[in-house]
Amino acid sequence: MGNKDNIGESKMESALTRRSLLQILAATAATSAIPLKALAVQEATQSSKGPASNDQIIARMCSYMANAGTRELPEDVIEKTKHHILDTIAAMISGVDLPPGKIAMKFARAHSGEKVATVVGSKLLCGSIEAALANGMMAHSDETDDSHAPSHSHPGCSIVPATLAAGEQFGISGSRFIRAVALGYDIGTRVMMTLGGLPFQIETHHSSHNIAANFGAGAAAACAANLDVRQMRFALDYASQQASGIAAWQRDTEHIEKSLVFGGTPARNAVTSAILIQLGATGVEDVFSGPDNFIRAFAPKADPATLLDKLGERYEVTRTNIKKWTVGSPIQAPLDALQALMKRYKFRSDQVQSVIVRVATSEAKTVNNRDMPNISLQHMLAVMLVDSTVSFQAAHDKPRMKDAAVLREKAKIRLTPDEELEKLYPKRVTIVEVNLTDGKHLEERVEAVKGTAENPMTREEVVSKATDLIEPFFGASATKLLTESIINLEKLGDIRAMRPLLQRG
Repeated sequence: MGNKDNIGESKMESALTRRSLLQILAATAATSAIPLKALAVQEATQSSKGPASNDQIIARMCSYMANAGTRELPEDVIEKTKHHILDTIAAMISGVDLPPGKIAMKFARAHSGEKVATVVGSKLLCGSIEAALANGMMAHSDETDDSHAPSHSHPGCSIVPATLAAGEQFGISGSRFIRAVALGYDIGTRVMMTLGGLPFQIETHHSSHNIAANFGAGAAAACAANLDVRQMRFALDYASQQASGIAAWQRDTEHIEKSLVFGGTPARNAVTSAILIQLGATGVEDVFSGPDNFIRAFAPKADPATLLDKLGERYEVTRTNIKKWTVGSPIQAPLDALQALMKRYKFRSDQVQSVIVRVATSEAKTVNNRDMPNISLQHMLAVMLVDSTVSFQAAHDKPRMKDAAVLREKAKIRLTPDEELEKLYPKRVTIVEVNLTDGKHLEERVEAVKGTAENPMTREEVVSKATDLIEPFFGASATKLLTESIINLEKLGDIRAMRPLLQRG
C-alpha cells in the first residue's frame, strides 16, 4: 500500500535501489574503512542479484543509521535541520502555559529526582525519559510545530525533544545533535510512507503521526546513544513494538491527548529504548523481514524497499513544512489566500458578503468547525477578516470563539471539500472565493503554502517566527542568545552547554 503520490511506485526500480545502496555505502566508507573500489564491487554484485531482500533492506538501513552520527551532511540540509530545531524549541517554549504544557510541567515537577535533562522553559531538571515526555508534550501543545505531508506526520515535536534528552544523557556535540535530528526525519517519515501515509490512517484508523514519531524519535535517540549496526536493529524492533495510537485523537478537544500521541509518548519511548539498548538490552533483529514482522502486521501489501527510497540522497527534513501561521496545517493555505486578497483589494470585513473555501476532502474533515480555535478553519478565517492577520494569541483565544464580531464573520464562511484538490494531496492547494456586498467576486488559488518545500521560509523568517513565540517568555536578549546558539549549533562541543539558554526563571 505504498504512497504513489509521494514516493513513487510501490515497487522501487532496481536502478534506484542500486543507486541508493551506493550512496549509503559511499557515505559510510570513511567510518567502515571499506575502499571505494570494494564498494563498487559490492554494488555490481548486488546489481547482478536483482532487488534486495527484506533482510538486506534492514541491513542497509541499520548501517546507514549507525553511521549517521559521524556522516557529513550537505550544507543546505544542515541549515534546514537547524531551522526545524529552532522552530520546535520555539513551539516548546510557547506551549508552556497552554493546557498540555501545564500538565507536562506538573508531571516533570513530580518526577524531578534525577537531574540529567532540561525541561525547556523552566528551571526544572529531571531524568532524560521524563524530560523527553514533558518536552514532547510542550512541542505539540498547539499547532505551531512542523509537519511532513507525504507521511502525514509531525516529525519535530517528537524527534527534537528525544534528541535533546538523549543528547544531555550522553553529552553529545552540536554536530551529532544536528545529524541525529536529520536522521530521525529520514527514518520516521520513510516508515510511514511505506505503510501508506494518510490513506493508511483512514483505512486502518491507526495514527500515522504516532507511528512515524516512534520510528523517527527512536532513530534520533539511538544516534545520540551512538548505537552500532546490530543495536540499530534492536532500536527498530523496539520502535515497532511501541508504535501505536489510533486516530481517535481527532476528537480530543483539549489537545492534551494529541500532544501525547504526537510528541510526548514517542519521545519518551525513544529515549527509554536508547538507554536500554545502550546498557545491553537486545531484541529481534529482523523486525521488518522475519515472522510476524512489522510490515506484515501493519500493511501486508506495502513494499519494504520503499524504506530505502533515496536514503542518503533525499533528506526528508527538506520536505518538511514550517508553519507561517500557528494553526492546523490545512488552514495554512486558506489564510495565505485570504490575506493576499485583503492586501490586494483593500476590503474590510463589513464589505464581505460570503467566503467560499475549497480544500482537499480529507483536509476539510480535520478542520471543519472544530471546538479548538487553532484547528477550526471557519473561526480562523473569521479572525483574519476582523484582524487582517492571525497572531499566536488569537489562535489560542478560546473565549473569542463566542465573540459576536467573530461569529458574525464566521457565518459568512463556507467550507467546501473538493475531490479535485484531494487528488493533489499531499500538496495542500486551496481556492478561496470572496463575494463582496458591491457584487465583486474575488478569487485566489494557493499552490504552494509559505513554509513548504516549494515555498520555504528563509532563515530570517524562521528566526522572526521563533522570536515572536519565545520573546514573551524569555525577553529580547535571552531570545536573541538562544536563537543565535541554535543557528550556530554545529560549533557546540557539548549540547548540555545550551541548558542555561533553554531555561526560564
